Amino acid sequence: MLELATRLKNVKVSASAAMTDKARELRAEGVKIVSLSSGEPDFPTPAHAIEAAHQAALAGDTKYPLQPGTVALRSAVQRKFKRENNLDYGLDEILVANGGKQIIFNALFATCNPGDEVVIPAPGWITYADIVVLAEATPVAVACPENNQFKLRPTDLDAAITPRTKWLILNFPNNPTGAACTRAEMRAIADVLLKHPDVWILTDDIYEHLTYDGFEFCTIAEVEPALKSRVLTVNGASKAYAMTGWRVGYCGGPKKLIAAMNNVHGQATGPICTLSQAAATAVLDGPQDLLKERADVYRDRRDLVVKLLNRIPGITCHKPEGAFYVFPNIAGCIGKTTEGGRRLETDADFIAALLEEQHVAAVHGGAYGMSPYFRISYATDTETLKEGLRRIASFCEGLS
Repeated sequence: MLELATRLKNVKVSASAAMTDKARELRAEGVKIVSLSSGEPDFPTPAHAIEAAHQAALAGDTKYPLQPGTVALRSAVQRKFKRENNLDYGLDEILVANGGKQIIFNALFATCNPGDEVVIPAPGWITYADIVVLAEATPVAVACPENNQFKLRPTDLDAAITPRTKWLILNFPNNPTGAACTRAEMRAIADVLLKHPDVWILTDDIYEHLTYDGFEFCTIAEVEPALKSRVLTVNGASKAYAMTGWRVGYCGGPKKLIAAMNNVHGQATGPICTLSQAAATAVLDGPQDLLKERADVYRDRRDLVVKLLNRIPGITCHKPEGAFYVFPNIAGCIGKTTEGGRRLETDADFIAALLEEQHVAAVHGGAYGMSPYFRISYATDTETLKEGLRRIASFCEGLS
């Protein structure tokens, strides 16, 4: 009998991926599902990225590339960091991998030992804690409550850091809440970290270009240059450029760390698809007008979703600064019974019943470390959002 590795015993399948897969299965069976569970832009990949990949294929750029990434792409990443974040990285301080997820995997596997702790603001992306566990370290959640706009309080961060703390993971704009930190708020976090010189910082900036109402993004190594020597700045093409399937993540960090990550990278997968690298080079160096245009569309969707959610009995919804998620509070629904006879004891019950009775797929807040909430992705068209919110309203109006 095959025995699985013990390292997997505390690692669950991603709740968002599981719900998206379930929605696809039901849709294939003919059920009219409204899927609000996937963090995937509904926009097309920019045409000039596709053309760059096409031309690269025609030119025979189909062999193994350099493991850390092609010189062309790392140079484009270098220019992006300087242009948009005022950060200077050498080419040997930049790594390209199969999406931001693999960058994070490489970093934690290259640095964590049993007994190390990784501080993760909660609610936070499901995968952070699971990768920490796989790396045989211990995730330490720090609550970012709604009454602080789901942001990390410096005093809470300071209290969570111990002599065993190896990393702090930051993700603002945040998945699942959409919360983003102002420069002053990031400055306060940086001040705490200056007091703890042995703590490394991984900042996942994948939603950098998705901020609204004039909100200005900032990243911690820019805000406090004295921290740059222990910051890994992570980003990618997936969200801003609607290139999820191309699998391009990148990062900038200290040379020694990048070399160690590249070692892990080489044993796990090796260099990423040459055509994807050509496409990513094109979007990073190409016209950036589409970022603002698409962000304006997301802003309008956010406003619609927040407005409609706040009209639903039992639900309240904070208006976030960025990303393409909202994280509504469903405390007013817990303890009630659905029209189908299901009693809602948890937000997981709420999501399961919503899918079963109204065929709407979303993700329960407990999966991200905070209940009773659920996550809605508004990275979909307006009519789908309206229909999904209509069904959620019908569901909640039927509770007793």
